[in-house]
Amino acid sequence: MIGLYRPGTSPIHRLPAGAKLILLVTTILAVAILVRTPLQVLAVAAAVAALFAVARIPAKIAVAQLRPVLWMLLIIGTFQLIITSWQRAVVVCGVLLISVALAALVTVTTRVTAMLDTVTRALGPLRRFGVDPERVGLMLALAIRCIPMLATIVHEVSEARKARGLQWSMTALATPVLVRALRTADAMGDALVARGVDDDWDEDDWDEDEWDDESV
Repeated sequence: MIGLYRPGTSPIHRLPAGAKLILLVTTILAVAILVRTPLQVLAVAAAVAALFAVARIPAKIAVAQLRPVLWMLLIIGTFQLIITSWQRAVVVCGVLLISVALAALVTVTTRVTAMLDTVTRALGPLRRFGVDPERVGLMLALAIRCIPMLATIVHEVSEARKARGLQWSMTALATPVLVRALRTADAMGDALVARGVDDDWDEDDWDEDEWDDESV
């Protein structure tokens, strides 16, 4: 669900991407440090739900953003129950769920291009240390694009595996997924090179006589 932007005119939609990212980080840190009881978890969760309502995000979309982490929360909650108490389990799982919900809220109310532009501008001062902000932004864009692409590959291979009656074979899932993922990555790399993304210009490599000979 990464990159699922829902257009809107709510106050949360109108906030600049940079402000939303800063608020996201500071709020998650504050929740992780200050929330210590199940009642506090409930209060913060209600506030997050209110933010989704202000942004006019349908409940179906909000739940879909949280569904992928439910299994992880179940495992973490069970572990916390065994070694600590149910109160601690509620707090730990609640803080994690609230953090994911806040990140999802930023995702659905902010265009990916706006977030990438913000990250690129923020990394600008690092140019003096050899960091290329445009390349970092490109890598982030590729990561955002590749995650749902990989999920699609896994789903298609899984459906094909079931059709062949091999739904319990991990080899029938892992091998085709790996092959298709590598082929996709290779094709994407070729496309980037064809567009000059991998060109590293170095004036020391310039040989005018050699260029003249080749151009003739």
